[in-house]
Amino acid sequence: MSPTEWILATQLQAPSKLVPADLAFAVLAVAVLLPAVRQWRSRQAWRRVGTRAAIAVVAALVVVAACWVTTHVVDLFGVALSPVTQMWSALAGAALALAVTGVVQGGRWRRALAIVLVPAALLVPALGINVEFGKYPTLGTVVQSDPWPAYDPDAAPLGTMPTAGVVRTATIPGTRSHFDARPAVVYLPPAALVRDPRPLPVVIAFSGQPGAPGDLFTAGRLAEPLDAYARAHDGRAPIVVSVDQLSAPGRNTMCVDSRLGNVATYVMHDVPAWIAANMPATTDRKAWGLTGFSQGGTCTMQFLTGHPSEFGAALAVSSELQPIDQGPQHSADQAFGGSVAAWRAAAPIAQMRENGLDGHALWLTAGSSDRKFSENARKLGHAARAAGARVTIGSAPGSGHDWNTVQWSFRTEVAPFADALFAAEH
Repeated sequence: MSPTEWILATQLQAPSKLVPADLAFAVLAVAVLLPAVRQWRSRQAWRRVGTRAAIAVVAALVVVAACWVTTHVVDLFGVALSPVTQMWSALAGAALALAVTGVVQGGRWRRALAIVLVPAALLVPALGINVEFGKYPTLGTVVQSDPWPAYDPDAAPLGTMPTAGVVRTATIPGTRSHFDARPAVVYLPPAALVRDPRPLPVVIAFSGQPGAPGDLFTAGRLAEPLDAYARAHDGRAPIVVSVDQLSAPGRNTMCVDSRLGNVATYVMHDVPAWIAANMPATTDRKAWGLTGFSQGGTCTMQFLTGHPSEFGAALAVSSELQPIDQGPQHSADQAFGGSVAAWRAAAPIAQMRENGLDGHALWLTAGSSDRKFSENARKLGHAARAAGARVTIGSAPGSGHDWNTVQWSFRTEVAPFADALFAAEH
């Protein structure tokens, strides 16, 4: 392993790194806060300590208030910020305020320590929040969006079956839709890499928003349960194609054809045509499935319920009840020609009632501490059962609207999900 590879492989969630970082952060903050040892008997020095402490506490309270406003008043992120995230944000605000006060109040060593505290106040809380969200397992996932080579459909097949699948990037053109999609990320199981491979089930996958197709493999670690399934089934597992339904990290297209882009046409026509032309995929659409997280989970439910004849199963992680961007009217204005009625009709529950889900298999998961999306899973599951689907509702223990929930969902549900797709294949 080269030095660069070693650095990029640095684990960002390992306790062996986080605990020393947290301890150093705490010691540094205390050193800036307290007076020098020679001044411990000085009342003036302790008054300055009180000033520094008061400013830090006020800064922390301001951050907590800002978190409350963004979560409960304006719903800026669409999900509630967890207590752990709010705690780390408050600590960051307090430490930054303490650092500024330390610089202003002076003293050569205090100023030096306060300057060092500034980057620590940004980095250490960021690492703590990253543990809560599970987004970046390694440094490489921070600086490399797609660390995989390009897929080559003309690559020579292997003489013997490998022990693990491969992950590749692939450009899927919007031939009919003209949708400007970013490169997809593809998982090919071992059985797809040999000569004359037997056709395999397919899963079309969607990351969340903001996000990118590779997130399901970097933050979601999707390849790991797929490889485990393949090892237990003679190298056979579903082909997974994580596509771009956004075209830009923060753009919520709501997975319909609109002025934001013809996403539905892209997913339902361009992507399947590319898969059929380039991969050993089954032609039996009952053996095709869908999966996704958050906005991608909502897209999963939209495509399953809107096109039940094209998919046999789905795994939706933390799905909304309907495609949503801020509110009903704004969503309608953005993607439904201003019609709230059309927006309501695109909701998965409305489409289930219209189209049914007879014989489909559906897994719905959410974090146990994510009340909103756990309730969404229950409501969607109830409607899906009424529409004829076999439904499993899962709760990721101790996690929220984050990638820890995604990882748990894939570890727990990929195997039965894959079983359903193989069983549906004729």
